[in-house]
Amino acid sequence: MTYDNTLKYLVEQYPEDFIRYLLASEATDIQILKTELNQEPIRADSITFLQTANQILHLEFQTLPASTPPLPLRMLDYWVRLYRQYNCDIEQVVIFLKPTTSEAVFVDQFTARNTTHHYRVIRIWEQDPESLLLSPGLLPLATLARTDSPQNLLQQVAVQVSMIEEEATKQSISVCTQLLAGLVFEPELIRQFLRREDMRESSIYQEILEEGLQEGRQRGIEQGLEQGLEQGLEQGRQSELRLVIRLLTRRLGSINSQLQSRLQELSLAQLEDLGEVLLDFVSEADLMNWLNTIEN
Repeated sequence: MTYDNTLKYLVEQYPEDFIRYLLASEATDIQILKTELNQEPIRADSITFLQTANQILHLEFQTLPASTPPLPLRMLDYWVRLYRQYNCDIEQVVIFLKPTTSEAVFVDQFTARNTTHHYRVIRIWEQDPESLLLSPGLLPLATLARTDSPQNLLQQVAVQVSMIEEEATKQSISVCTQLLAGLVFEPELIRQFLRREDMRESSIYQEILEEGLQEGRQRGIEQGLEQGLEQGLEQGRQSELRLVIRLLTRRLGSINSQLQSRLQELSLAQLEDLGEVLLDFVSEADLMNWLNTIEN
């Protein structure tokens, strides 16, 4: 949820950067639309209206490819609701954030007997970071881009952040960069290149956390976040844990308390790995074997 709210903030604050990157066009007549869509409301990640082009850019950001309902069906559902409401051209893009070999990140359409719906997919870890380094709003995503030297890339992003002249903008971009970099970097390495003080001082960090808390309360989830990068990363781990347990329950039925305790001890990276393989499980024994494998 922390990552979602961070990216929603970036798209709302820097829509021109995302439009330039994804649509290869310049636009100044931009309107940020409500992300809650009618008909038993669901909330999209970002919806931007290009008024002159009469076009909507709809973005969805994913850390795990697993989704309930499945992502292709969600994209069709979003498209139908958007088209019904605005009756214009809609460009849909799914951006996967975390490297994975799951086949789900290569799926770019929904197919049923009488319906086929296409959308774009971007696996951010395959993208050249150069284009992301050109715009302030895209710098946080650059930490997740393709590189043979992750540490050098993180340092390069930090240098670009330090060159932002307006102090409030620099601070906000620094916070967003630290939060997204947490998907692939250890906190200690992040602190080597980016100011930890920005996290404590930034009003946008508090705003992002508050939005996460509000969404959590709406779903009956206790968030209990405190300031600091570690707390933000722990929130992400707990969100992944809830999703994985939900998916395991749907796949295997009730999970016994001993297995749930072992799941509680998994790191964020391990939970994401489990999210990729659990669809192949047919019994609790498969889950136990997987847990025994990573503990050895």
